[in-house]
Amino acid sequence: MAGTARRRDGHVTQERMLEEAMAAIAEDGLASLTMSALAERLGTSGGHILYYFGSKDLLLLAALRWSEAALAGERRALLARRVAAERKLDLFLRLYLPRGPRDPRWTLWIELWARAAGNDALREAQVELDRGWQEDLEALLAVGVARKRFVPLDTGARASELLALLDGLSTRVVLGQRAEGALEVARSAARTLVPRCAPAGR
Repeated sequence: MAGTARRRDGHVTQERMLEEAMAAIAEDGLASLTMSALAERLGTSGGHILYYFGSKDLLLLAALRWSEAALAGERRALLARRVAAERKLDLFLRLYLPRGPRDPRWTLWIELWARAAGNDALREAQVELDRGWQEDLEALLAVGVARKRFVPLDTGARASELLALLDGLSTRVVLGQRAEGALEVARSAARTLVPRCAPAGR
């Protein structure tokens, strides 16, 4: 990435700005991220960053979209894998949950939730990003039902329920709960919400 951080005119690329913003949030938290601090990390000016993003709020939203786009790619790869549906569901849980209290993506999500009620653009972005997770989880469950790995169920309702639970667990991880503990709770809930078919012959 370092080799592509600057264009020939010496300006820092937008992708590099987003990457560095996420790194700064992971290291020092969201409150410490200012345009001037980010500019200093990048060796550029705050005005250069503002030229591309306009405000800190728009920079944070762009950073979240950038992060979510990468995860969308991982979800597509996961859905295409030739593994059992229950294994895919477990990997989906891992992908969704934060990696720890300093997970920058989840720090941004919580900030987005707090601001979305009074901001139409942020609320629309939240709905859009949530929709991708919902649709992919529904597809995963539908395949599992079709292949008789899961019992017949309302895939839309169960996906919504499971994602709501994952949101709550993710918030707890950001607040200091062990990520491993949250994953175990998510697995237990998934077994309840998405029962597996009994093995053939029983």
